[in-house]
Amino acid sequence: MFLGYCLITSELRVIADCGFYEFKRQLEYKSQKFGCEVIIADRWFPSSKTCSNCGHIQDMPLKERTYNYGSCGHSMDRDLNAAINLSRLARASKLTEG
Repeated sequence: MFLGYCLITSELRVIADCGFYEFKRQLEYKSQKFGCEVIIADRWFPSSKTCSNCGHIQDMPLKERTYNYGSCGHSMDRDLNAAINLSRLARASKLTEG
């Protein structure tokens, strides 16, 4: 158990040490190598603040882990809600490109 924890911690340290620029560079390199495309969302895209059901945007403090929107009744894990919104953004980006 402790050995596994040390390995995970050391791997996270390596990732943190490489910096985000290097991570992005490696991601783009690997995507070209394997024929994938990387689509980068704008830094301020409100992925976790936007309702994936109706599109309404509401402020949400980071401590809130569940997205709840009263008007449409949508409720879901904050990260899953953001993932759905980012997936839609990527699909929309692909449609407008080609």
